[in-house]
Amino acid sequence: MRGYLATSIGVTCAAALVLPLALTAPAQARPSASASATGSDRAGAATDVAASAADRAGSPVATEATVPGSTQSLPLAPLSGTRAVGAAAEQGLTPRDVRRFSLVGVVWNDPATELHGRVQVRTRADGTTHWSGWQDVETHSHEHAPDPDTAEGSSRRARGSTAPLWVGDSDGVEVRVRAEGDRVPDTRALPGGLRLELVDPGAQPPAGAPKGSSRAGLATLADTEIPALSKEQTERELMAEQGSAPRTQPYIGPRPRIITRHGWGADESLRARSFVYTSKVKAAFVHHTASGNKYSCSQAPSVIRGIYRYHVLSSGWRDIGYNFLVDKCGNIYEGRAGGVTKAVMGAHTLGFNSNSMGIAVLGTFSSTKPAAAAVNAIAKLTAWKLGLYGANPRGKTYLKSAGGNLYRKGKNVRLNVISGHRDGFATECPGKQLYGKLGSARSTSARFQGR
Repeated sequence: MRGYLATSIGVTCAAALVLPLALTAPAQARPSASASATGSDRAGAATDVAASAADRAGSPVATEATVPGSTQSLPLAPLSGTRAVGAAAEQGLTPRDVRRFSLVGVVWNDPATELHGRVQVRTRADGTTHWSGWQDVETHSHEHAPDPDTAEGSSRRARGSTAPLWVGDSDGVEVRVRAEGDRVPDTRALPGGLRLELVDPGAQPPAGAPKGSSRAGLATLADTEIPALSKEQTERELMAEQGSAPRTQPYIGPRPRIITRHGWGADESLRARSFVYTSKVKAAFVHHTASGNKYSCSQAPSVIRGIYRYHVLSSGWRDIGYNFLVDKCGNIYEGRAGGVTKAVMGAHTLGFNSNSMGIAVLGTFSSTKPAAAAVNAIAKLTAWKLGLYGANPRGKTYLKSAGGNLYRKGKNVRLNVISGHRDGFATECPGKQLYGKLGSARSTSARFQGR
């Protein structure tokens, strides 16, 4: 089984998806659009973005001049009238012109501090005078995060963060953050160091070797997808890797088509060079990205590139937090680097990132039903990946809590092999509507495995 896990991603894709990518020459800078935001708003933004990429084991420092896309990091300030007696703390930015962006979020200094309040933004469509209405940004913070006591989780560059919100191409923004609940009525009720992050994911790179790779001449690195295999082909490949027929029925679902990191345009110079693995994959946690549903499937790679930049440069993580992502059309995307068959440690379910994988469906499903194609993709992906590790999608398993969640550190917790994020943390994720589909996903996944 070990040999299979290392090589079964496909003959043409193995080098690109399992081996570390050497990081060399930086990509050319993307020309930025002109902006009339004040110099004080932009001052130090590139430095902040570069610094947040530092302090990741063995990683380079990325700057606005070395990677495609951009991140504008604007400090929030108290809004007028918020210091009145009895008023709740409120910070934000008044309407302003900025460089083009497509995804927004709010970050703060201490990743262990929660934002108890409401975050709202409105944006102006790029090149127009049309402003959107106020949109809520989900204020979840540390429940989507690296585990405590890990190098990633304890990095001095890690920050607290809201969910990212996809707003489409925009060049104007206004934001307000208001404390709610039993809080002191002044700015101390909100976390320190609040900043608005405006992310331009950059254009899809042209076909060819991934940026940041020294293997530019190898055709194996130009692949954008791992092709699907039938169940028979998947099992035959397993037998070939093991050198003999398995003693028992392997119960592995057919390998689904997976769009690689190169396929969605990941710039490998952003992430940490090294990878972190756990011993196995015992469970899958299903998430929603809470980034909104106003995207087309052709825009999904841009959304993922935006989330990638936000997780790494704004939140200070090693890489994108999820192991896989799924769009509304049922396309499956490779998330955190390290090999799609391997037990790569993610940053998706605080306290339960070991021996698990995180699958995030692009969108918000608190009141909106997920597309049937997305639910079916979850079933296909889990049937294959969990099957590699002998896990039954309809079964139960035990994971040891790393702390910071609903359970004390070291407690063995019994969970569904396919769980929702809310099963391990007090959160709405993956949204009521998607959570309600997990029973169906478990049954379909088991059927794909031949159970």
